[in-house]
Amino acid sequence: MGNNSFWSSTKEEARGLYAALFDKDWPPWMAGLLLAVICTVYVLWRNPWGVIAGYRNWGDWFFYGIGTFADRPLSPLMHNFSLSNIGLLGGALASSLLARQWRFNRQPGIEYIKALVGGVLMGFGSVVAAGCNVGGFYIAVGTFSASGFAMMAGMIIGTYFALRYLLWEIEKFPSKASPPAAPASEKTRKIDWNKVQPYIGGAIILVIIALFYVYGAMDQTMLGGFLFLGMLVGLVMHRSRFCFVAAFRDVFMTGESKMVRAVALSIVAYALLMAVLKWLYITEDGIGVYNRFWLGGLGGGIIFGFGMVLAGGCGSSSLWRAGEGNTKLWVALVPFCLSMSFFYPLLQNAGWFDKLGSAVYLPAVFSWEWTLPLYGIFFLLWVLIALWNEKSEKLVIF
Repeated sequence: MGNNSFWSSTKEEARGLYAALFDKDWPPWMAGLLLAVICTVYVLWRNPWGVIAGYRNWGDWFFYGIGTFADRPLSPLMHNFSLSNIGLLGGALASSLLARQWRFNRQPGIEYIKALVGGVLMGFGSVVAAGCNVGGFYIAVGTFSASGFAMMAGMIIGTYFALRYLLWEIEKFPSKASPPAAPASEKTRKIDWNKVQPYIGGAIILVIIALFYVYGAMDQTMLGGFLFLGMLVGLVMHRSRFCFVAAFRDVFMTGESKMVRAVALSIVAYALLMAVLKWLYITEDGIGVYNRFWLGGLGGGIIFGFGMVLAGGCGSSSLWRAGEGNTKLWVALVPFCLSMSFFYPLLQNAGWFDKLGSAVYLPAVFSWEWTLPLYGIFFLLWVLIALWNEKSEKLVIF
């Protein structure tokens, strides 16, 4: 009887834990704090979190395969940022399955055209800014690179004009509602998909953990760590619907401030953790500080911001939303990767990178004593503006 009571209690607690983790979305603020911690672990592991280097690796393989590039790229399975992206995609896929939310999400034809255009713009903007919303904004600001603020300003401008375009499109070309898809009949449905999904999701997580040990056995623990950390990012972002696009778009579209508050909290937390590492000389000052201030960050941010609104996803959310079955983001990822590989050597060979600016480390300009208070004031102001707009809707254009 004692054993039965013990196992019954254990099963009940396990069900409660599962429900807490996967039956409801996590608060975005909590996800922001978790993301800050994971990104700090990335730095301690080897490099700051990044996305576009993995995308460019995938695009390089395409151009190498068709004979455009002569040099053979590093294998995606041996490229740290490629593995991080694969982990993020796998973590989001596992999360959506464990939550019984995976759906093959089809979009109207015009949305796929927007995905193609948006993907190209995001790729080009990432090359100009030397980073996307992750490396060019979140990581750059969190590691005290001035270009992160320039890209933030650029993404605000790009988002505004993209929403203006979408508003014009809606007014000129109103879309007709598509009839809802008919549900599968009980006779044609061979399996209960809702019961199967969690087992597949759990298997994906176990496979990624197993691959971490495989890389370790191959004396490539660092690579396995990037795969594992990417999986954690995918899980956190999907469970919370944490989205950088929403942080910039919602201010003008709905006025909601929830994602602005979450992103601001995450950046401040990450910056404080990085301040400890850098101020105490645990890591080098130059870690994460490589973006182009100011023209590259601002111009690239405008292009990237416009593209991410058209595509409906940014560098990170394109992956986790693709993982949950969003076919529009599947389409957007292809031109994103290819345009990264296409434009990078063109701008590099033309000498444009030097003209777009250079890295600026803010503590070297203002000192640590001034940089940290200025960070707090800046992001508090961003949140206060978002809260004011949520009540007044002064910035809402839809």
